Amino acid sequence: MELNIHNIKGEVTDKKVTLNDSIFGIEPNEHVIWLDVKQYRANQRQGTHKAKQRNEVKGSTRKIIRQKGSGGARRGDIKSPLLVGGGRAFGPKPRDYGFRLNKKEKVLARKSALSLKAKNNAIIVIEDFDLETPKTKSMVEMANNLNLTNKKLLLVLSNQNKNVYLSARNLPNVNIVTASDINTYKILDCVSLILTESSIAAIDKSFKVKGEE
Repeated sequence: MELNIHNIKGEVTDKKVTLNDSIFGIEPNEHVIWLDVKQYRANQRQGTHKAKQRNEVKGSTRKIIRQKGSGGARRGDIKSPLLVGGGRAFGPKPRDYGFRLNKKEKVLARKSALSLKAKNNAIIVIEDFDLETPKTKSMVEMANNLNLTNKKLLLVLSNQNKNVYLSARNLPNVNIVTASDINTYKILDCVSLILTESSIAAIDKSFKVKGEE
C-alpha cells in the first residue's frame, strides 16, 4: 500500500511511502483483536473491590428468630445477609483480572488493527518533525492543517520526544506513543492514525523482533 507523505502544514509532499503488506495488508482477525483488547482492559483494572462476608461482620452469633413459623425467611444471627448491616453473600474479593495471551496472538492482533486502519483509509503519514519548545498551539495547528480538528488521534513516533509529548499532553483527543509501545487498544481507540516517516521503519523492525517469523 502506497501513501503520500504530508508535512505538518497539511501539504502533500513529493515523497511517498510503501507500507509493508505483511503488517498493514493482512486479513484482520477479529477474534484475536477482541482477545488483545480484553487483556489490555483487564490489566487496567485495580481489582481492589471488597465486601465483608458474614464471618467478617462484627455482631452477636445468637439466633434472633425461630427457625420456622414466623412467616419470614429463615435466618440465624444478626450478621445474616438477609438483614441490613449483615454480611454480603458471595461478595467481591480482591483479585487480579489479568490473563495470559499467546505472543503470536498479540502480534497478529496488532497487525490486524493496523490493517483495519489501512483498509478504512484512516492512516496519515507525515514528515519527521520536532518542536523547539513545548507548545500546545503547535499540535492544534497541525491537527487543523490535516483536517483532523476535534478528532481522536494517535500520533506514532519512532523515539520519545519530550517537546512533542508535552505539546499534546493537554489535548484530550491526542495521544502520543512510540512505535515500540503501540498496542491494539490504542490503535482502535483513535479515529485517525498518524505515522511519522521514521516510525514506519520502527514498526517494521519491532514486528521482526517480536514477530512469529
